[in-house]
Amino acid sequence: MTEMGAESLAEMLDERQHLLEIALWIFGSDTTADHVVQETYRRWYALDQEERAAIAVPRAWLTRTAGSICLELLADPDPDPVPGGLVTPAQPVPGPTSYQAGYSQVMLARHERVARRFAAACQAGNTDALREVLAADAIVVSDGGGKVRVAVRPTYGAEAVTRVVTALLIDQPETELAIGSVNGRTGLVLRRAGKAVAVASVSVAGAEVTAVWIILNPDKLQHWR
Repeated sequence: MTEMGAESLAEMLDERQHLLEIALWIFGSDTTADHVVQETYRRWYALDQEERAAIAVPRAWLTRTAGSICLELLADPDPDPVPGGLVTPAQPVPGPTSYQAGYSQVMLARHERVARRFAAACQAGNTDALREVLAADAIVVSDGGGKVRVAVRPTYGAEAVTRVVTALLIDQPETELAIGSVNGRTGLVLRRAGKAVAVASVSVAGAEVTAVWIILNPDKLQHWR
């Protein structure tokens, strides 16, 4: 395998992993996460060749699609698990292999660099720097679990994402915003009086943040307390 081929495989595996993390973050279920990823890729391959070629950043498209599927499941938590529905066992997506240990170091290092740029901008309250690290079609999703009043729909676009992140993470009095581990990767933890009140993780493509995932649900913050 050439170096180019290895890099392509690494990107593919990392792409699948971060799609799994999206669904795991929302549902906490390996089975549901796997179904979400399968449906995401099914929708990708349902596009014709011209439609796929017109997508400038496939990873960003897949991220948005996975997020949309999760929202669909939240609205209808008992889908019909038959061909054509969410579960499509006839179209399996290859899972991570032993190669994962090798590729993950390169991908995690890349993620680390971009995530730290995002975190530094948030810590400094620098909205210009925050906007610069976001992809033009970035998305932000927040989860209050029905216990915190937050937007129930994703927000799209660098400008809008900047406003949401600023409102939820930056413009918070008497809080401490620190870099921490979120789902095994670099993220942000917001604490008030030593108690975690929010955590944020990011999805990355190239040198940009394509998605910001903010957890506000108290039940999901137990780990950081």
